Amino acid sequence: MDAAHNTLLGEIAADAALERADFLRESAEQLRRFLDANGERIREVGGIVLIDEDPDYLSVAPDGSFRSRSRYQDDVTGEWISETEVIESPAELVELYNPADVYASFAEAAREEAGLPEEPTATSDLLDTAGVSPEETVLEGEDPYAGAADDWAAAQGAIEAPPDEEGAARRLYDLALTFQERSQHSEARLIEQFESAAAPLTDRLGDMLVVDDEDERLTLRSSGSFVAEVEPEDEVGSWRRLSTPDELVEFYDPTDVFGDVAETLAEAHPQIVPDDEGETPA
Repeated sequence: MDAAHNTLLGEIAADAALERADFLRESAEQLRRFLDANGERIREVGGIVLIDEDPDYLSVAPDGSFRSRSRYQDDVTGEWISETEVIESPAELVELYNPADVYASFAEAAREEAGLPEEPTATSDLLDTAGVSPEETVLEGEDPYAGAADDWAAAQGAIEAPPDEEGAARRLYDLALTFQERSQHSEARLIEQFESAAAPLTDRLGDMLVVDDEDERLTLRSSGSFVAEVEPEDEVGSWRRLSTPDELVEFYDPTDVFGDVAETLAEAHPQIVPDDEGETPA
């Protein structure tokens, strides 16, 4: 294989690594803002258990730190061992959890704690909750979900603190849903940016199968765009095709996608991987 071909592969791997780092940094900052805006509410309700599905467990403490539990089987004794880890910062959390799932867990946990009805599923319902009309015009390049979250936060700061636990839970529920949608929108934008940057390189390399499992297939096409086929858990035996960034982020975390691209390239062309992890392929 010629040097030019290896260089193209190395550039794709390097771009994927950079996009992953940018995504984690932006996600951590967004989560930090969410926690700062809701720090007092979280303290008032005494913390929230976000995930409690054995073996998965995640909770946020009154001080804003997280507790995560992992469970594994000891290879020697065969016994199951549980370990609880304290996650102090948003940067650590987004390394372990999909930010969109974290916001969804906040919304679901707050809803259940307050005895609220099922969460809205239509975009118009969500935007109404956030104080944004579906008919509002959004200028090109603006992030409508970012604006919705900012407007919501500004409105909450202008009124008195909730009088009781249910009121705090209701407001936290609304905000979590808004930030969940905002996170998904940001993730889709990140996928779009990567596709645009990768197009000149993938044009030379052709289609690349990134994931090939029993229930999912993900391909980076020669055009630079991703396409996937997945079997949703609630639709066993029925395959769904994903061809747009908005559809992809319903099932994929961009962090994992970019990591899978880099890993696929490294496995197929080990010569492009630098000996020193701190170096960037030439």
